[in-house]
Order: sequence, then C-alpha cells, then structure tokens
Amino acid sequence: MRCGRLAVFAALALAWVTACSDPSDTTTTAAAPPPGARTAAPVPAPAPESPPKSQPPRGKSRVLYLGDSLAMESRRVLADRVAAGGRATVHSAPYSGTTLCDYLEGTARDSLVPSRHKAAALVRSQRPQIVVLQFWGNAWAYTPCMDSIPQGGGSRYYARYAADAKALTEQIAAAARGAGIQRPRIVWVLQAPDAFSPDRVRRVNGIYRDQADAGGDTVADAGREVSPAGSRYTWAQRLPCNDDERARPGDCRGGLTSLHRDDDHLHFCLAPTTKTPRPCPVHSPGIVRYCEAIAETVDAVLRRPPPATGPPATGRDRAGRAAAR
Repeated sequence: MRCGRLAVFAALALAWVTACSDPSDTTTTAAAPPPGARTAAPVPAPAPESPPKSQPPRGKSRVLYLGDSLAMESRRVLADRVAAGGRATVHSAPYSGTTLCDYLEGTARDSLVPSRHKAAALVRSQRPQIVVLQFWGNAWAYTPCMDSIPQGGGSRYYARYAADAKALTEQIAAAARGAGIQRPRIVWVLQAPDAFSPDRVRRVNGIYRDQADAGGDTVADAGREVSPAGSRYTWAQRLPCNDDERARPGDCRGGLTSLHRDDDHLHFCLAPTTKTPRPCPVHSPGIVRYCEAIAETVDAVLRRPPPATGPPATGRDRAGRAAAR
C-alpha cells in the first residue's frame, strides 16, 4: 500500500511541471525541470522582450492572471468567462511549477519567472485594475526560490508562504504607485483539496484569506466548486453533475462528472499532460467550474467602486468582500 501511494505521488509530482506554454500564446512560459533536479538558473522559453503596452477595449478593465500550472491549464477558459461578463479582458502570464516567490522582483537568479514577467513588472506595463493570483503552494527542488523548504514542511513553509504573500502584495502596490495608477485589487484564488495533505491546502487558503483582509482585497473560492458539498477539504475525482453538465453531452455519466484524470490528482484538464505544456486543449468540467468561480468574483469586484485612498479596507468594503466570497 505504501509503495502504491508513493508511486501515485511520484506520478502526480511529475504531472505538476508539465503544464506550461503554448506557442500560439503571446506570453510564453518556462518548463520546470523534473522533481529531484536542481538548477541554479532555470531558462525560460523565448518570450517577447516586454509585454505589449496595449489598452483593453474602450470601457473595459484589464485583469492580470498570474500563477502556476493550474493557471496555465485554465487561462483560456478564464479569459472567455471574464470576457463574457462584458466588463474586462484578461492578460495572463502563468509559469508551471511556480510559487509566490517566483513572481517577486529580486528573485530573478533563482526563479522560474523572468524579470519582465514578474508581478510588479506586469503591473507597470499592463496597468491592470485586478490581479488574480492562482498558486497551489508548490515547494520542490525545482522551485529554487523556496530555498529547499519542503512543501508543507512545518512552520518554515507556512511562515515563508505568508511572508511571500505579503511581499507580493506590497510589490504590486509599489509598482502601481510608480506607474501612477490606482493600486489593483487582488483576487487570491482559494485552492481545491489536496489528495494527500488536506490540512496543507486548508492552511494555505487561510494565509490567502488573512492577506486579503490585511490588504483590502478579496478571495475567490474556486476550490469549493470542485469539492463535495459540505466537505470543503475532501478530495474527489468525480462529483454530482450540475445543471450545465447535465445539459452538455459527455459531461455527465451516471449522474457524475469527472474532475481529474485517473493518473493526475491535481490538475483539472482531462487531456494527458505533455512535455510541451499548454492550456488545456479539451473541454474539462473541473476547469469550467473553477474559472466560473473566479470570473464571478472578478465581476463582483469590478462592480464595486474603487476605494478612494486604497487599502486598508473600510468596513463597507470588507462587507462587500464577504459577499463576494
């Protein structure tokens, strides 16, 4: 039993680093080395010298979507869902295998994200109204900026994660000030259950909630949409179909819809992972559920007037965030 569990875990770890870039996208990403490998300076795939300083269509806001392989596999669906709301467009720059520190400026040497795609750099160039942050909590040998702190590795892991969440918020705010724009409102994506360590994701989500409260921001509980009803941190490969899934041929079988492949307990893409990572190429109910929750939160944030002086949040804004949750 122990060997079987380790084998599944090893396969899952390998799948983690295989959802990165698509040659058709304007922002390309870096493929991380396999688990156990350590590189001092990961080399990203070719990308534009700098993100375009284009403006969204007249009257529409700009949303910046950053994160790891879960952000990569969902980037196109999220862009479609946000665009359908009619209020915003999405610019995404996800990198597989990454964690919060990869998007911090000052970590270029030991980071999977090049300097031009750091969160602050993209805030300066894209001038977004919202920044969506999707991070599962990676910390492996191929995530060098975590300084070899193991995933879920006790107090060091959680303390470091909380410090990086605070630092990333501060860098986004400082970049906005430097660019002469309103500080973007941050949407922290709450994560789905961890098949092997439920308490780790619970604690990571707690860090996101605390940082959202401290920064006057909000959370999108996308993870709840792929969890069993009444059991938020219980992992499930399949869940009862919702109305949309029952109406779509192939989504609902025996009253259940598939969220994960048999060989991948983390990602929601129902296509096999590849050595050339990409946005998910097939319709996947888990990705749809996940992105709809994020898009609804983005729309709710855009419908609220921006704070007059920025964070910290007022009591009224905190109440609005609670409603958005």
